[in-house]
Amino acid sequence: MNYDYSWEMTEDRKRYIELLSEKYPTVQAVCSEIINLNAILNLPKGTEHFMSDLHGEYEAFIHILNNCSGVIKEKVDMYLTDRLSDQERDDLCTLIYYPKQKLDLMKKQHRASEAWYRITLRCLIDLAKYLSSKYTRSKVRKAMPEDFAYVIDELLHAQPDEDDNQLRYHEIILNSILELQTADEFIIALAELVKRLAVDHLHIVGDIFDRGPDAAKIMDRLLTYHSLDIQWGNHDIVWMGAAAGSDACIANVLRINIRYHNEQMLESEYGIPLRPLTLFAEKHYSDPDPMKAAMRAIGVIMFKLEGQCILRHPEYDMDDHLFLDKLNLEKKTVLFNGQEYALNSTEFPTLDPEDPYALSDEEQAIMDQLHDAFVNSHALKKHVNFLYAKGGMYCKYNGNLLYHGCIPLDKNGNFDGVKINGRIYKGRALMDYAEKMARRAYYEKNNQNAKDFMWYLWKGKKSPLFGRNGQTFARTYIDDKSTWTEADDPYYQFDHQTRTVDMILREFGLYSPLSHIINGHTPVKVKKGEKPIKADGKLLVIDGGFCRAYQGTTGIAGYTLIYNSHGMNLKTHEPFESVEKVLDENMDIHSHNEQFETEPYRVMIKDTDNGYKIAEKIEDLKALLSCYRQGIISEKR
Repeated sequence: MNYDYSWEMTEDRKRYIELLSEKYPTVQAVCSEIINLNAILNLPKGTEHFMSDLHGEYEAFIHILNNCSGVIKEKVDMYLTDRLSDQERDDLCTLIYYPKQKLDLMKKQHRASEAWYRITLRCLIDLAKYLSSKYTRSKVRKAMPEDFAYVIDELLHAQPDEDDNQLRYHEIILNSILELQTADEFIIALAELVKRLAVDHLHIVGDIFDRGPDAAKIMDRLLTYHSLDIQWGNHDIVWMGAAAGSDACIANVLRINIRYHNEQMLESEYGIPLRPLTLFAEKHYSDPDPMKAAMRAIGVIMFKLEGQCILRHPEYDMDDHLFLDKLNLEKKTVLFNGQEYALNSTEFPTLDPEDPYALSDEEQAIMDQLHDAFVNSHALKKHVNFLYAKGGMYCKYNGNLLYHGCIPLDKNGNFDGVKINGRIYKGRALMDYAEKMARRAYYEKNNQNAKDFMWYLWKGKKSPLFGRNGQTFARTYIDDKSTWTEADDPYYQFDHQTRTVDMILREFGLYSPLSHIINGHTPVKVKKGEKPIKADGKLLVIDGGFCRAYQGTTGIAGYTLIYNSHGMNLKTHEPFESVEKVLDENMDIHSHNEQFETEPYRVMIKDTDNGYKIAEKIEDLKALLSCYRQGIISEKR
């Protein structure tokens, strides 16, 4: 067939086609690539794995990452039931999750015989072969650990023939692996390949930081993951703001991490010195526990810095969060929403009644030190650079819309927003504006407005990452719990309605009846009968309590989501005990699987975002082919 594209060959188009010819210099090269790309379009889509609200819980995160939310167990049971007993399959799963640790344990238990090695290697090779079937050979080869790539490639593609030459070749390779005593390294390589093939792309729907102690470890692992995107959560944005130099964000990060006893991560992982703060707190605050005194001290500093931010930005409409000028320390009261309430503490030793939001000289010196520590921390900079490189306020991926918190709505269910410089930003425009400001805060070092907006995204009334009217001061200083109520954005009154979800999807250019919103942020209180699937299956909330601090409220230990070529599976996880339990007893996380949506046809790569890009490339290659055949562009032989 002769593709005639000469009628649309503008000068710009021709220049692009000429650039394309540098990579595909001959007719044969173009034809080969078109054939290859057409074949790729007709492979099944890769499996997507969604996780949210990790909150520093490294062990639970790494286990669910390793078991791919149960996908590994499902594949092992599906493919190896006839070859292995229940115990052997459980052992194999644990080996895949934690290959080095499980191998060490098998040797201690004297179970790692040569026969065991042979069976295990064969099972791992066959499992990898099974999982690789929906990928091109080139993609599988790129996924292989480099040191063993050639050998693994040979083993995965050995086929039986008339004289069984290939199978004998296969057996000789296994014999050599055992004789050379490289079986352990080979098993580790195969285990990593199996996990790599089980999930093609990972989505982290916000809140990697705070509460749990090991957010830095989670970030280090994500840095090495093969393919992922991140939707920023409010607990991520406050760390990003701190790294950008927002003092209000720095004070919030310190307060919440001291509260949850994460001092070691602050000091050891990120090099944030706490000693000046604790010495100051011991001097001015009466609490005998140095860290409790430090939390009290940084809390007062935080309320001062937040007050400064609110006063600089009347457009934030947060004057009702100014409390330090409403204290009556003689009466031990504070004016809250026009009514006086008793204070549970009058310990504000640095408060200047004439200028209540000003830092004292000592407080300013401490904040200067902390500011320098945050903006100059190499480890934090590495992690925050990654958040900017891989993250954003929202993501459209294969027809689904991912964001962490909410899209602010008014009481009638219409888009609501923030007025900045005379313009109201709402819906998608608000999300785009927030992302622009977040990037400016980090990359424009002297942009105070952008840094202040990072704090607003952390806890502003209409922040799409926060979604409620926080009452930190009341919860800290007022015992009357009627003041603690944090009104949710109206979004959470309408998110169960298909009309609202369709309105939001259309706002972001998604019109398919198969599109969904996937978000986290709000723990699903299963104990109270709440459901993660809303609006007839069009909206999914996958924050179910990864964080141990929430599990008493939620009754579970988190949701994750798997989206493969057959449909969507919601995974409900019970609390993770420990890696030791997994190794010793094969005690995997108990997860309940709910396939709530089955696709009407198997989803192929041609149906995905990447497929649309490939289809466009095929059209460009056809244009190049036409140019070669018509002599518009010469082949480069």
